[in-house]
Amino acid sequence: MADQKKKKLTPTQQQYQQLAKRHEPPRPLLKNFVRAFLVGGLICLLGQAIQEGFIHYFHFTEKTAGNPTVAVLIFLSALLTGLGVYDRIAQWAGAGTSVPVTGFANSIASAAIEHRSEGFVLGVGGNMFRLAGSVIVFGVTSAFVIGLIKTLIRMGG
Repeated sequence: MADQKKKKLTPTQQQYQQLAKRHEPPRPLLKNFVRAFLVGGLICLLGQAIQEGFIHYFHFTEKTAGNPTVAVLIFLSALLTGLGVYDRIAQWAGAGTSVPVTGFANSIASAAIEHRSEGFVLGVGGNMFRLAGSVIVFGVTSAFVIGLIKTLIRMGG
C-alpha cells in the first residue's frame, strides 16, 4: 500500500482498483472478534488451569508456578504446530491464537518446520531464530527502559 501511494497509478490501474474494491467481500469483523476472543480466552484459561495444577498438585507458590506454566504452554504450542493442529485453529480463530507465549512458540516452530529441508544449522537454526532475535532485543530493551524509569521515579520520590 505504501508503494502505491508514492507511485502514480495509471487511469486503468485506478479503475481496476475501484472494481476490485467493489467486488471484495465484506469482512465479518464481529465474527472475527468473537472467535479471537474465545480462542484467546481459552488459551489463557488453559494457562491458568496449568498454573493452578502446579500450585495444588506440585506445591508451587503462585510466583514460582509461572515459569513451568509458560514452559508447558510453549511445549503444547510447538507440539500442536508440528502436528498441524495449531495452524488449523489459527485459521479459524485469527488473532486469538497470537497470545504472546503460544503465538511466539508457534511462529518459531513454524519457521523451523518450513526450513528443515535446508539442514539443521542453516535451515532450522538460522530461520527459527530470525523472529526470536528481534523479540528478545525488544524485550531486553523494554525491560531496561522500564527499569530506568522505575529507578528514576524511586530516586525522585
